[in-house]
Amino acid sequence: MITFNDIKKNIDINNYIKEADSTLKEMGYTEHSFAHVTRCVVIVKELLTKLNCSEREIELGQIAAYMHDIGNVVNRIDHAQSGAIMTFRILDKLGMDSSEIARIVTAIGNHDESTAVPVSPLSAALILADKSDVRRSRVRNKNKATFGIHDRVNYAVTKKKVEIDIENKKYSLILDIDTSICSVMEYFEIFMNRMLLCQKAAQYLDITFNLNINGMNII
Repeated sequence: MITFNDIKKNIDINNYIKEADSTLKEMGYTEHSFAHVTRCVVIVKELLTKLNCSEREIELGQIAAYMHDIGNVVNRIDHAQSGAIMTFRILDKLGMDSSEIARIVTAIGNHDESTAVPVSPLSAALILADKSDVRRSRVRNKNKATFGIHDRVNYAVTKKKVEIDIENKKYSLILDIDTSICSVMEYFEIFMNRMLLCQKAAQYLDITFNLNINGMNII
């Protein structure tokens, strides 16, 4: 049985994560390296645990979260599909059971808002975790004068918290935003499609998605 620890220690997978992030750095994108995937792993594990998924299903979710962005090593466009194909090849070579590979590949192939559909608990959990990783430390560009909108949106976040309240069936993304850097409207210009996808993912899990910015419930 392939474990999450096996995946974390796999040299090839870690090289793909590093090189994918390097590619995005050259393209001017925010951080997508180990800090990002590790945060996704933590949220996926917490969410699936609170939803009473099996230990193995939780572990498959962690694997999907850890590997979900390796497709960026090919290109940012269609990186979810590229990553799913790469993940299939890697896990098949490692000898993982085909039914488990299928669930992981489905989650990875459905995490990007341009093509994603929440079609399983793993895919829904990965969508919520991925889109919740908004933080100042993801911004590589240190020159505010040359910030693009993605830089401003992330840099403006001074505090971020995710609350998973299964008793009240609620997943909350709570943000404090410095509106002198990025307005709430500008935030939505970039993140509206992502937040709508989060709503669909939460609905799939029979919970609601709540977005709170500066103390106001937006969604």
